[in-house]
Order: sequence, then structure tokens, then C-alpha cells
Amino acid sequence: MASRARVRAPELIGKGGWLNTGNKDLTLSDLRGRIVVLDFWTFCCVNCLHVLDELRELEERHRDTVVIVGVHSPKFVHEAEHQAVVDAVERYEVEHPVLDDPELATWKQYAVRAWPTLVVIDPEGYVVAQHAGEGHAHAIEKLVEELEAEHEAKGTLRRGDGPYVPPEPVATDLRFPGKALQLPGGSFLVSDTTRHQLVELDGDGESVLRRIGTGERGLADGTAERAAFSEPQGLALLPDGKVIVADTVNHALRTFDPATGEVATVAGTGKQWWQGSPTEGPAREVDLSSPWDVAYFDGRVWIAMAGVHQLWTYDPEAGTVRAAAGTTNEGLVDGPAAEAWFAQPSGLAATEDRLWIADSETSAVRWIDREGVVHTAVGTGLFDFGHRDGAADQALLQHPLGVTALPDGSVAVSDTYNHALRRFDPATGEVTTLATDLREPSDAVLVGDDIVVVESARHRLTRLRLPEEAVRVESVAHRTQRAATEVAPGRLRLDVVFQAPAGQKLDTRYGPSTRLLVSSTPPELLAAGDGADTDLSRDLVLADGVTEGVLHVSAMAASCDDDPDIEYPACHVHQQDWGVPVTVTADGTARLGLVLAGLDSEA
Repeated sequence: MASRARVRAPELIGKGGWLNTGNKDLTLSDLRGRIVVLDFWTFCCVNCLHVLDELRELEERHRDTVVIVGVHSPKFVHEAEHQAVVDAVERYEVEHPVLDDPELATWKQYAVRAWPTLVVIDPEGYVVAQHAGEGHAHAIEKLVEELEAEHEAKGTLRRGDGPYVPPEPVATDLRFPGKALQLPGGSFLVSDTTRHQLVELDGDGESVLRRIGTGERGLADGTAERAAFSEPQGLALLPDGKVIVADTVNHALRTFDPATGEVATVAGTGKQWWQGSPTEGPAREVDLSSPWDVAYFDGRVWIAMAGVHQLWTYDPEAGTVRAAAGTTNEGLVDGPAAEAWFAQPSGLAATEDRLWIADSETSAVRWIDREGVVHTAVGTGLFDFGHRDGAADQALLQHPLGVTALPDGSVAVSDTYNHALRRFDPATGEVTTLATDLREPSDAVLVGDDIVVVESARHRLTRLRLPEEAVRVESVAHRTQRAATEVAPGRLRLDVVFQAPAGQKLDTRYGPSTRLLVSSTPPELLAAGDGADTDLSRDLVLADGVTEGVLHVSAMAASCDDDPDIEYPACHVHQQDWGVPVTVTADGTARLGLVLAGLDSEA
């Protein structure tokens, strides 16, 4: 076996303490003899949720040798609240120990720069690999097999049960519901996300009429009793009376017929879309990526494709899907649909002339018109958020997940991480607060003069009378607490580190197998070096007079089995987006190293 660089792993520390350990604090010495995979995540991040799903099989197959430890490292202020982390661990069925690190102490110790990041520690306590982004499960599996063999031979591998202790289950009719709609008969259909079901409630919003789905994670069509979902979210009523469902973790669209109770898959393959996959075609043959919400607009079903920062459409008549807006780059850029940037769009609401969008990671409310042009109503970018009313160009939200069109042309916003219901009025350009003291509202349904709010973290629907007067709240503004990287003025060397997994090589059969895209906020930060190319290293030039900003770096690498005897080699795509806050100082670094996979030898 080739020698492997090893760095002693820093201790795991976090003010929030440990979850899923039976109230025991863990140390690395407790885990000595096991292969440890640290998963640096935050629950707002859809890419982090993808990695949680990628790790489930690894966790099961190597349960007696591998301990996965989630290190929760918040971006938003709300994510630093301990109870919010407790809720997220249950919501997303995280079945391994989690360290709540609200001050990013362990994040800094391991020099992490992006969500998600995976760090592998060998049984002797040394860091042997780091991977940023998605698509690394295969590489980590290979590394785990190598480490098992190596340390079994050395006598340093300790097998047995891990430290995971499941929390006590809680009985409620709903558990972290996602979205809701009112059916023509007056009842409510709710996506009961954590229980992998749809639930029909009586018009009172409380009495359960029926459940649709087995309640077990899966992808199966059929009757209400036999169908299976995986963390369903968005719901929309179709002209034929059926409901279309965004079956998020199944990467699929399903229909539910309220009259018969039948569930059918209409779009998606059950596999996640990756760069290079088709972006249009027969709906059942094209991969999707974490569809979070759906809305019927302009004769088509529009899909908030949170997993790839785009809007897609599904044509029920033709049975086709296609990418409709967004480049897959994460950020806030308006303009023609094909050039716009989104950041995890998670809520949709249709009116006669526009489609409203809750663009959660930019804490923004946006809209697309019938001509296919994207506009921003509220929000400035990935790193600014808070709770501030007033003129839309100054107002702040915090990770909204839902939008609801109101009769007067305004839009209600489920301002999820502010625990509030907000309102944007295009006629006045003003943002106001309608209600506070909600708990992670994720959607709302207009019912006459009332609005019914999905209080996801209170596991219920809450009916409110639409107020005539706005609620007065104290303004609060925030920026992400990640420390900025100090860089020297002038030339900055950008190196994205990628080492192909053992037994694989870069896939060059059809041309370059890597891609690097660089931009900045503000655009004036970069005098040279922005744009797309295939080399994972690049010289950037920082402009004179701009002292701070954010470098947006998107990298992709494809690797395949390196064995000429394999007729159909397996290939894997590794990708990650970084938003790196930088401050220009005379004594800053002249090199920025970002690890996609492997270890940075120059760090």
C-alpha cells in the first residue's frame, strides 16, 4: 500500500455539546481504534443533506469499524440555536453522534472552508483525507476498506458497536411538516416530511382524515397504503384535480389522486442529477435533484430544484421536463432565465403574471415573469441576512422557505429562520412583518381572510387572521460569522486540490475531466482571472482599491476506474461550490488552497 500523508487530528470541541450519545461527551481518544469520518454540515445546506444521504449506506455497511460524527457548523444565526440543531438532527434522521459547534471552533481547527466537508481520521488518530462537496461516498468507501485492512494487520483496528444512542421518539400527528395546500373540499393536504407521508387534515387543520404512504423511506407507487415517499415537500393542485408532489430525497415528482388515493411517479429516475446529465427530455428518463417545491404557472409545473440552484418545468401533457432558469451556479444574479443565478430555491407561488420564488440561501424573494426574466424583490446575496422591515432594497430576511400570493398582489413570506411571517408589497416596495413567534414557518395557505401557516418545528398548522396593521419589530442585521481569509493585494494563486480516489484516474476519454468557474462579489474585486476553464489552478488578480469581498469558486472533477480490463469502468463526479469571504491586507496570503479531495500538501 502506498504511504499516506498523516496529520494528527485536533480534538473535537463545541459549546453546544453532543447529541445522539446518551448525554455523553465524546473525545477522539474514545474513538481510537475506529475509522472516524467527520461530516462538517449545517442544516440549511441542501448539499449537506445530499451528503447525509450518501453516507447512509457507508454507515450501515461498516457499522462495526466506522464512526461518522456530524460537526454542525452554522451559517445562519438561527442555526446556532441548540434546539434548532436538535430539531434538525431528528428532522433529517441523522443516526450518528453530532457535535453542536455554534462558534465554529472545530471548523477552524480543521481549516474547513465549505459546507459540506468530510474529514477521514484513521484508527490511530491521524487525518488521512479531506473531501469538500458531494460525490465522494465511493472514494471514502475505498479508503475505509484500505484502512480496515491496514489497521487489522497492525492490530490497531477496534471493532464493535459505535457510540450512537437514538433519542426517544415523540408522538405527534405531524412531524416537521414541510408544505400544505387546501383541497377543493376544504380539507388540507400536508407533506409530513420526516414521516415520509402525506397527511390529509380536516378543515380545522388538526383532525387527521387519512395518511398517504407507508411512513417508511422508499419510492413505491400504488394505493395510499402501499405508496412510499422520502422526505416529500412541495404540493400543487393540477387542473385535473390531482396533486403533484415534490418527493425531495427521491429526486422525483409524484402525483396523488385525492379521489382514488393512488400515487404515481411522473418525473425523475430516483437518482440525483449531476453535471453533464441531460437537462431535458422524457420526464421519467431525466434525473432531478432535490425538488423542494412545485407550482402550476403558465401551463406547466414549475419546480424549485433546490439541489442544483435552478428552476425546472414539467409539462404534464407532453410528459417532459427541462431546465428553465438558472446556470447551477449558486448566488444572486438577475436577468434572462438562462443567465440567472439562484441559491437553493425552496418556495414557489404563482399569480397571473409572475412566479414568486423563495430563494433561501440568499435570504431573498425573487420572481420570474412570463417573458422568462428573473428579478429580485428583496435580498442582496449569500452572506447578508437578518430581520429588518422597510424599503425592499434595505430589508432583510433569514432563509425563507415559502411564499404565498395574496389577493392584493403582495406576497406573504414564510421567513423561516426569523420565525416570522413577512409581507412584500410590489406597489409600495415595502417589507413588513405580519406575525412573529412562529417556529420555523415553511409555508402558508390563504383561506378566506385567514392564513394557515405550516409551523414546521411546532409540528402543526396555525391559523392566523391576516392583520391590517404590521407588527413592529426591532431591526437586526447579520453577516455570516465565518472568518474572512486575509489575502495579499495583486496576484493570488488559486489551487483546487483534487486527488483521484485509489484505483481511479481522471476521466479524459471525452476531453478534460475538470472544470473551474470563478467569479466575485462585488465583480470589481477581480481585475483578472474570473470565468470558466478546465485547469484546477489559476492566477487571479485582485483589483486595486477593493479591500474585501467574496470569491465564488465552483469546481468539478470526474474520475473513473483505472483498470484496462474493466470493459465498463465506473465513473464518479466530485463537485463543490465555495463562497470564500476575503479581506485584502499587505501581510495576507498569496495562495488560496481549496481541497476538493485529498490533502493540501502546501497548507
